[in-house]
Order: sequence, then C-alpha cells, then structure tokens
Amino acid sequence: MIELRASDLADTHAIAGAIAGVVRPRDLIVLVGEMGAGKTAFATGFAKALGVHGDDHVSSPTFTLMHSYTSGRIPLHHVDLYRLTSLAEVADLGIRELLDMGAVGLVEWGDVASEVLGDGLSVTLVADEDDEEVRLISVAVDGHGWDSRWELLKNALRDWSVR
Repeated sequence: MIELRASDLADTHAIAGAIAGVVRPRDLIVLVGEMGAGKTAFATGFAKALGVHGDDHVSSPTFTLMHSYTSGRIPLHHVDLYRLTSLAEVADLGIRELLDMGAVGLVEWGDVASEVLGDGLSVTLVADEDDEEVRLISVAVDGHGWDSRWELLKNALRDWSVR
C-alpha cells in the first residue's frame, strides 16, 4: 500500500494526475471515501491529466450513474455507484465491458461492488480531522494488473508519500 498526504486541492489533482500518467487501457480505479472526501476532485485531476478537453466539465455522475469522456489519450468512464442497491444493477452498467474496449474506469463508491468489478487499483481518500484541506490518500491494488507498474507508480507518487 502507498500512503500519501495531499495538503490541498492542487495536491489531490496532482496525485490523480500522477496515477493517470501510469494507467493504461482496461485499468479500473475504485475511489473510496465518505461524502466530501475528494473523490470527484480526484476524478477532475485524473481526467485533466488524461487530456480530457477543458470544455468537458468533470462532475460527479451521482444521478446519471456514468459520465464518459473521449477527448483524452484514453477514453474515461467515470461511474458513481452511490445510488445503486444491488450487485445486479452494477453488473447491468457493463463497466468491465467498457474497459475491455480500451477505456479506463474511475468508480466512486466501487468498494461495495468489488466482486462484480474485479481487479483494479483502490484509492481511498480521507479528510484529515485537524485540517479540512488535507486529504490522506491510500493506494492499494487488488489482483495482479499493476504488478509490473507498482514501482513506477510508487516513484510517480513519491512527492506526496508519508513514509
């Protein structure tokens, strides 16, 4: 696991950008955290780093369930599972199939559906109790899809490492 500290919103965007620099088609990134923890802020920085066109405003897809952005170097599907109540509803979204067509997926609240989503990178964001601007971010992997890139990822994130 990689433990990080984001001092402000710019750091959260930069951390997301560093991760975006290492992703490749078919990657899944699950964003975990309470309301207001910074999941959508992370998604904004991630999309920008992928080169998503500035006119494509990145926002939480809470009510639409999914926003797709195709103007970056890799198509991006940003999904929010907060309102879904069953694994069948998650499966019906076809997230894995979209990724298999060469996209990257960011899934907010995806930790509740790991058996449907499969392997990926998990990014947990927690607001610091003493400073509302600070985010403590943990990056972990489920499966082996990041084995060959783990050291590269750690190196890309070294500026924010707490260890």
